[in-house]
Amino acid sequence: MTAKATMDYLTEQDFDTVARLGGEIWRRHFLGMITAEQIEYMLASRYVPEKLSLYLHAPDRWFRLLRMDGEPSGYFSYALAKRPGEMKLEQLYLLERLRGQGWGGKMMDEAERAARALGCDTLMLTVNRHNAAAIAVYQKRGFEVRGEVAADIGNGFVMDDFVMQLAL
Repeated sequence: MTAKATMDYLTEQDFDTVARLGGEIWRRHFLGMITAEQIEYMLASRYVPEKLSLYLHAPDRWFRLLRMDGEPSGYFSYALAKRPGEMKLEQLYLLERLRGQGWGGKMMDEAERAARALGCDTLMLTVNRHNAAAIAVYQKRGFEVRGEVAADIGNGFVMDDFVMQLAL
């Protein structure tokens, strides 16, 4: 039997679910790329009502929650970037047990559709330079590295990322 998937727009009732799901995904996936302390710092600063509420009813950013048979299983967000004609895929996270089954690609498809619908000709993202698996997936999809960025995120932590882009 095939799972029924939905990609629902974020509601205020989803905030706790996203925080819990993000914690599960991040603690498993990023340990080894960044420290446990940085993971906890980033989780505590990203998945709070003040940050998540910025996606509610916003004209320039969107947050979607992937549910498989009603169960929260992943999420992604995208926003209009500073560069005209560019959309940023801000986040794309999926439970480990669902990776390699095409669900990440389906979430990317949705972000690409949204970008095209808004007249964007580029989808860009940042990805941890040590996240070889994600980089390989993005490259297979046609993304190319356009630069590097080391962003001070506070508390002595830095995000050391590649900037990648895909022509739409």
